[in-house]
This record gives sequence, structure tokens and C-alpha cells, in this order.
Amino acid sequence: MKRSLTFLAVAMAAAAGGGYWYVQGKLPQREGEVALASLQAPVSVRYDERGVPHIQADNETDLYRALGYVHAQDRLFQMEIIRRLARGELAEVFGSKLLPTDTLFRSLRIREQAERLVERQDKQAPAWIALQAYLDGVNAWQTSHPKPMEFDVLGITPRPFTAQDTLSIAGYMAYSFAAAFRTEPALTFVRDHLGDDYLKIFDLAWDPQGAVHNGPPLAAADWKSLEQLARVSQEALSAAGIPQYEGSNAWAVSGSRTRSGKPLLAGDPHISFAVPAVWYEAELSAPGFNLYGYHQALNPFASLGHNRDFGWSLTMFQNDDVDLIAEQVNPDNPDQVRINGQWQPLIVTQDSIAVKGGQPVTITLRRSPHGPIVNPVIGDNAGPTPIALWWAFLETENPLLEGFYQVNRADTLDKMRAAAAKIQAPGLNLVWANARGDIGWWAAAQLPVRPQGVNPSFILDGSTPQADKLGFYPFSANPQQENPPGGYIVSANFQPPASMPIPGYYNLADRGQQLNRHLADPQTKWDTQNSQALQLDTVTAYGPRTLAPLLGVLREIAEGDQERELVEQLAGWNGDYPLDSVSATLFNQFLYDLAYAALHDELGDAWFQPLISTRAIDAALPRLAADAESPWWRLRGSSEQGGRREAVKRAWQASLAHLRQTLGKDPANWQWGKAHTLTHKHPLGLQKPLDLVFNVGTFAAPGSHEVPNNLSAKIGPAPWPVTYGPSTRRLIDFADPGQALTINPVGQSGVLFDRHYADQARDYIEGRYHKAQLGPVAAQSTLRLVPGK
Repeated sequence: MKRSLTFLAVAMAAAAGGGYWYVQGKLPQREGEVALASLQAPVSVRYDERGVPHIQADNETDLYRALGYVHAQDRLFQMEIIRRLARGELAEVFGSKLLPTDTLFRSLRIREQAERLVERQDKQAPAWIALQAYLDGVNAWQTSHPKPMEFDVLGITPRPFTAQDTLSIAGYMAYSFAAAFRTEPALTFVRDHLGDDYLKIFDLAWDPQGAVHNGPPLAAADWKSLEQLARVSQEALSAAGIPQYEGSNAWAVSGSRTRSGKPLLAGDPHISFAVPAVWYEAELSAPGFNLYGYHQALNPFASLGHNRDFGWSLTMFQNDDVDLIAEQVNPDNPDQVRINGQWQPLIVTQDSIAVKGGQPVTITLRRSPHGPIVNPVIGDNAGPTPIALWWAFLETENPLLEGFYQVNRADTLDKMRAAAAKIQAPGLNLVWANARGDIGWWAAAQLPVRPQGVNPSFILDGSTPQADKLGFYPFSANPQQENPPGGYIVSANFQPPASMPIPGYYNLADRGQQLNRHLADPQTKWDTQNSQALQLDTVTAYGPRTLAPLLGVLREIAEGDQERELVEQLAGWNGDYPLDSVSATLFNQFLYDLAYAALHDELGDAWFQPLISTRAIDAALPRLAADAESPWWRLRGSSEQGGRREAVKRAWQASLAHLRQTLGKDPANWQWGKAHTLTHKHPLGLQKPLDLVFNVGTFAAPGSHEVPNNLSAKIGPAPWPVTYGPSTRRLIDFADPGQALTINPVGQSGVLFDRHYADQARDYIEGRYHKAQLGPVAAQSTLRLVPGK
């Protein structure tokens, strides 16, 4: 027994020692000296208390090579998994469950477009040279260090990162903005199966006069295919635990409206939460160049940034840059489709997807003159009608690399305007300010000219001119403002004013109106303190205005003192979402049950979920609530009496029953923070019990959908896991840019057990900020990179 216990103790000590050695070998190195090939001169990397590198180099090439090196040691697995998503290579490491996602991304032809974009690059341009240096740094770290822990778990064999990978990731970003895959099939189903009266609740107010409503004939199998396409497109990113870009807030205030007399810039892009967080912060300094930037995986150029002279933030434009097109097939030749009166051939190719633990899967990819056919996503059960994809990302020159290289150096209005013109897809709003006193906003996208009367909210008929594109509008026609008379600019994904119709899947105006209401107050002098309060605001008019036409009905149907008291609490609710709100919980449950009571009998299981996952539903529900005569209130296929009163009663009773069952019988326990929570999920944390190791949280979450602090969850029954929100919160007063404020939702590092893996998560959810330090900084540690062989 003694010998056995001694052996067990030795074995446990060895395992503990081995585990410690294993973990230590995976951690980033933030001090000491490392030889890095191809450096022309030593580079200093000083790390601050949040693990942010401040890189000082003698030239730009060394600067970007060093950025690639330190970015890789903190985020290599993130780089690997996002390039695999964009290029349709996830099943190779996750198995067959990711085949639908891989098939979707292969069908989008992102890999092919990345190859074309690489071919177009000027190989002598500074942007290309910088990208190559950055990728050299990434690959230098990968080849000289142990694989990340996730590589070991998944059995990933390292391979070099390329420019094609970087540009493929731009395609993933563009795809994540595209709402058409879910919205266009759902709205077309409503139009064709229910009729125009059922479309009145949807926000299609931008429609040109005389819009075309004649759609292509689709078979029952086509509708099933489209429903599957909508579902797969919704699940594609979440299935891999990869962030999706959702919305954003940004504003710039001129010096006449600030306490300091200099412009103030604020921004918080809204992106799905994940571990690691999407942005990698780094300050870059070389002779003639300095920038504190926020970088995506495999991108050397900051998507957000500032220095002492200027800064910018992004929001999503939300313009519709995707059209789904139903092609008419030649009955005598399935590889031909009818376009403008002529049969034209489909280009047919084969592709092979590697599958972990199984044989490679061969898929057939087809392309019509309108664009790729996306039916392969459905597999062998696809309907007979090919659905083509016209996508601006595939159809524009789109010099993104050069555009963002210039954005990173755009210290004047003229430079920023010129840089914005080079960003053609995805559509972005660039909100900018400089220390000289200028502010500006540009909607950056190449907007297609569609035939008059065509409504791209619906699936278009490829055999008619509906699907034609007549060119692109010039960038000068895009919505934009420079030094507006009001002294401020606000961008929050709402439909922008424009000289021509710009179809899009815009967010509700409520969030932008809430920001505008505060920013328009001429008595307020803005600084970083009151700007923090505005970024963290949890009030929206959406709930009260949706409830207003229903309160009379709710008062009639409420039974007993407790229910009547809950109705009166809703009547007095101002739309605020603090952690202790009961009304916020009750409203959100009621909103779902109201949507279900009104829409589900018409849409069924197949189309109800896709539709309520779209932005279109946000505008539709208040309109529905206000229209007592809407046909949606009728009960289809039932002998029960239909009407708004009956639907509201069913929804109310269902809401109370669900909350009592889920949160307890006492409404005092229905607090928002108990039902609305945030967990930051790692791709490996999607699998139990790895969630206990890799995920971060759970945290009670204030805010909600379409409030300034836009911590959003899907419409559905309680509880509500938060899916997306501010991916960072930034505030820069150009009177003292060195005191800019920022926060990371989780931490700077993506390496498990590193001290910066989750060190900002608590501060983030509780609304605290840290300094985005501009050099020289008080370094916690210094890594010195020196030229090596």
C-alpha cells in the first residue's frame, strides 16, 4: 500500500509538473530578446498593464513584421479558425457537423475572389509590402513556437498564412453584414403565400414608386430549400463560435460643442461576443507614423484607430449589397438558364471538402451570369430552381487593402474622403475627427444602380431585367457629411438621408434617435465623462411605443390584482433596461409571445423562426401592434375567434405562464439581470465540458436590443443569452488624445491561462473604462526583437 501511494503521489506530481510545463510553453513571451529574421533593425515592444503592445520600429516594414509576430502569439488560433471559416475549411478540424457551413462559404466563392484580389494588387505598393511583412511576422512566430493548445485538441497541422487568407477574411466580414439570406426568402414567402396586405407591417417605406411585385414561380421544394438556406446562413457563424458583425454606434462632436473646445470621437461597433474578442489593440510607431489601432485577425491595418492628430470609428452601413435571383432553367438543358431572352450556360465545377474522421465530400458548384448558385448549401434535397447570388463583394474592384492603409494615415478631410472611396464592400460608415477641428462621416460602399421599380427585398426573377445592374453610383452620391452646421454627427445603423433610394436592412431609428436627442441639446458640453454615460445608456422608446396601442387591451384582459399591477408597471415603464427591472423582462417575454400569437399560424415552424431573426421584424411589430385590422391577427386553420384582442390575451397568458415557470411565481424575482446574461464563448467552449475551461462568464447583463448599450439577445422566450453588443467602447477627446478611453469585452490575449485572457471581462460588463495609452508608456514588460538569420 505504501509503495502504491508513493507511486500515485509521484505520478500526480509528474502530471502536475508536466501540465505546468505544457501550459507555460503555450504562453506569450512579453519580455527578453528574440531574433526575428528579415528585421532591418531592432524593434522595441513595450507591454502595458492590459497586455497591449506598444511597438517602436525604425521603419514601417519592421513595424508590421513585429506586429504580425506579437499578434500571432496572442491570437494564432483566432487567425486559424477565421481563415478556415472564410475559406470553407472548418469540417477538416471540427467534423461533418460543419459541412453545411463549409458548403455555404465554398458556394459564396470567397476563395476565388481572394485570389482575384491578390492578382490585382500592385506588388510595389506600400500596402502590399506592409501586408507581406506582417504575414512574415505571423509565420515566423508559428514556425518557431509550440502549437496553441487548441491546435493540439483539434489536431490542426500548422501551415503558412497568406495574403489570400487575409482577403478571404474580408469576405467573411462582408458576408456577416449580409442580411439578404434570411430576409429576402422570408419576405418573398409572405408576399407570394399570404399577399400584399401582409407586407404592410414591414418597413419597406424606401420602395420606389411603381415597385415590381411579380416574382418568379417557385415550387414547394424551392421554398423548403430557401427555408434551409435561411437557417444555415443564420447558424453558419454561431456554429463555429465566430463573431458576426451586427450594428454599431459612433458619433463625432465638434469643438464648439465640447467642454475642451476640441472635437470628441466616440465609437462602439456591435459584434457577436466570443473568446478571444474580435479586436487586437496595438500602438504602432515608426518615423512619420503613429497609430493606436484595433486590428482584426490577419489584418495589419487597423479597422478603428486614433493618434494625437485624428481618429475614426466604424458602423455598418446596412445597405443591401446582396440580391438573391431565381433562375429559369432550360427544360432541355439543366445547365442553361434564361437571361434577357437567351439561354446562357452555367459554369459548373467540382470542389472537395476535407472532413475530419471521414472521406472528403465532393460538391458541385455552379455559376450563372448573375453570380454563384447557392443551392449546394442544401445538398441533394435542393429545389429545382437555381438561386443565384449577386454580391457586391464579388462584383466590385474593392481595393480594401489600399483603402484601409490610407485610412490609417488620413489626418485631413481630403485624405479620409479619398480613402473611404476605396472601400466598396462591405458597406461601412466612417465617422472621423481630427485635432484641427474637423469632423466628418462617409457612407463607404459602391452602390449598384438597379432598374427602376425593382425591389431587392424580394427574390428577383433572373429571366427578366429585374436582376440587371445598370452600373454603380459615383462615390460623391453616397450619404456623407463634413463639418455639419449642427456641430455633431451620429451614426447608428438607421437609414441615412440620401439623394436616391438606398435599399438596405437598416436597424430601428430608436437607438439613433436616443443618441440624437442627447447630442442635439445645445446646453450640453461634451466630454469623456458624460459621453461614457451616453454609451452606457440603457433606455429606448421601442418598448413604450410598441406597448402604447395595446395597454387598453391589457387592462381589459388582466385578471386579479397581481396582473393588473404588472400592466400598470408596464404602462409607467420608460423603456429602461437596468439589472433590477421587472418590466423589461415582462415586455421582452410578451414581445415574443405576441409575435408568436400573430405570426406563427401563418408562417409555421419553417418560416416563423427565420423571420423573427431578421431586422425586418423590429420595425414590423410596433406597426402590427398599432393596426387592429391587420390580417396577421386572424387565426388561420382554427375555429377559435381571431383578432388583436384575442391574440394579445393569448400572448399575455403565455408570457405569465412562462415567466412563472422559468423565474418563479413571485414577479419580484423576474429581474432583468437574472434573465438576460452574457457568456463569452470560445469555439471549443461550444462543446461541454470544455465550456467550463475556455468560456468566460456568465454575467448579469444590463441593456438590450437597440438601446445605446446594445447588449442584444434574440427575440425568444426567457432566459435570453446575449449574443452581441459593443465590441469595444472608445472615447477620444482631441484636447488630450493620450487620455483616450477604451475597454475590451474579455481580454487582449486569446491564450488560455494567460493573465490577459479575461482580465477586462468584469470591468466591461460593469461599464468601466481603461486608458488607451499613447507612448511613451510605463511598460510592465519589454520584448526586444532583433535581426536574426
